[in-house]
Amino acid sequence: MSRDSSPLLTVRDAAQRLNVTPRTLKYYEERGLVTPTRSEGRYRLYDEHDLEQFARILRLRSLGFSLHGITEMLKRPLEPVGDGRRRYSQESLQQIADALAQQIDTLDLRIAAVRRELKEAQAVRAELADDLDYLRRRLAGEPQEALIGERLAATRRRREATRTGEAKESRAHAPSHTNASVKGSERSGNPGGVPLNSGPTGTGGDQESTGKREHGDARE
Repeated sequence: MSRDSSPLLTVRDAAQRLNVTPRTLKYYEERGLVTPTRSEGRYRLYDEHDLEQFARILRLRSLGFSLHGITEMLKRPLEPVGDGRRRYSQESLQQIADALAQQIDTLDLRIAAVRRELKEAQAVRAELADDLDYLRRRLAGEPQEALIGERLAATRRRREATRTGEAKESRAHAPSHTNASVKGSERSGNPGGVPLNSGPTGTGGDQESTGKREHGDARE
């Protein structure tokens, strides 16, 4: 039966057929998932194709799919299979997956932008809060010199904290000199990195010096 020749149902009759409320049908229409025809009096009229779309939406919602995912699924047709049922082809499933992945990437970019904007807003708010605190305390009669001294001290502390954080971050990203020296010792045939000829401060030098001191003590 073609769409033009199928009987048209009002929103109330369609809701009864699908066992949902009229508000549910209107909600999915507002989301652009179904586009019913309109009567001359601008009443919604639904045909069998619309009811089939609603049935797919309700079935997918019952399975836990999001409205964004359902929107992509409705763009692809179901294809008949051997047992008489209809399913998505592999190509359609891949297209749906690609579309959803693209939406996730877009949302990730939006989330990152919102986080940056939130961080900037929090910094501006903190600065305004300090300014407001200064003005209120001035209005309360506190001496200007003491308040300015506090603000200068707070500014120095913030700068020191910023420098400390930047230094820690720089050290965290800097290459390890210890690892470099160990690797150099391994290449030179001295895996432990122990000096081979340490002189007076090395193991051999210490033993020799100790022996000389013992002989000297004995002669004295």
